[in-house]
Amino acid sequence: MKLIRSLLLLVTISTSVTANETEQAEPWLERLAQSLQSLNFSTSFVVVKNNQAEPYHWFHGVNADGDELEILSLLNGPRRDILRKKNVVSYIEPELPPYSVVSQQISGPIPAILRMDATTLSQTYDFISVGRSRVLGRPAQLIRIVSKDPHRYGHWLWLDQKTGMLLKLAIASRTGQLLEQIQFTHLDITPELGESLQKLQQSKLPKVIEIPEGYQMQTLQWQVKWLPEGFKQINANRHRISTTKKPVEFMLFNDGLVDVSVYVNSSEYTQRATDYVMDGATTVLNQVVNGFEVSVVGKIPAKTAKAIADSVQLIPKVAP
Repeated sequence: MKLIRSLLLLVTISTSVTANETEQAEPWLERLAQSLQSLNFSTSFVVVKNNQAEPYHWFHGVNADGDELEILSLLNGPRRDILRKKNVVSYIEPELPPYSVVSQQISGPIPAILRMDATTLSQTYDFISVGRSRVLGRPAQLIRIVSKDPHRYGHWLWLDQKTGMLLKLAIASRTGQLLEQIQFTHLDITPELGESLQKLQQSKLPKVIEIPEGYQMQTLQWQVKWLPEGFKQINANRHRISTTKKPVEFMLFNDGLVDVSVYVNSSEYTQRATDYVMDGATTVLNQVVNGFEVSVVGKIPAKTAKAIADSVQLIPKVAP
C-alpha cells in the first residue's frame, strides 16, 4: 500500500502556460511516437488504480529487416501475453486457444495513438508543454493532452528528455483529480534486439483468424444518437455475451485516444435505475429502459456515459 501511495504522488504544476509552451508540446509528441516505433527497449510498468497495481513487462524492437517486434505480458494472475511481429498480433490467454489477428498495434494500457501522430487529435484536444521534473531517475518533460470539452479526461505524459520515451502516464479529471496512472519501474534501451524478441523472431505465431467481410460493420437495430465531438464508430456487430450467452448488439466508438463501448440487449426487467461503477478512469454504466438494457464502458466521465446511454434509440423501420 505504501508503494502504491508513493506512485500516486504527482508533482504540483502551475496551470499558467504561455502560447509558446503550447507550441513546444507537439515536437515532444513526435519524438514520443518515433521512440515507440524505433527503439529497442525492455521495460516494466505498473497500472495503478483503486489502490491496486497491475504489473506488466513490455519489450519492443526492430529487426534487421526493419520489422517491429513486440511483447506485452501481464505478470499477475494467469499468464497473458500479447505478441506482435510486424502486422500480426497474437493473443495467448489461459481461457482461449491462441489466435492471431492482422493489426499494426497491440491492445494494452498504453494508448495506441501515442506511437502514431497524436497531433491528429487537435480538433478535440489541446497539447500543453508544462515543465520538467524527474521520473525513474531521469530528467523528464511533462506534456498534457487536455480535452477541449468536459466530456473527456486529460492525459499527462512524462517523457524522457534524452530519448523522448514515455516514463509515466496519468489520467486526470478537469479538476486535476488523479484517476489512473501508469508508472514505469525500469527502462533499458539497447542497440540490439533483446533475447525475448530474438526468440519471438524465430517463433511461429498462431494462425490468423479470418473475420467475415462486413462482420464489424453490421446494420443494427439500435443507434447512438449523441456522442462527444470527434468520436467515430469503428465496430458494430451482434454476438453473444460469453458469460450469459445472451445476444447483444455491440458498438465501439473511438476519438483517436479513447474507446467507448455500447452494448444493447433485451432485459427481464421493464425499468431499472441507472447504476455505474468506476474502475480507475473507466466508467461502467448500466440502465434498463422499456425492457432493454444499455451498458456504456469507457474512460470517460459518468455524466458523459449517461448522456450516451440516454441517446440510444431504436432505429425506425422504413415502411415498404
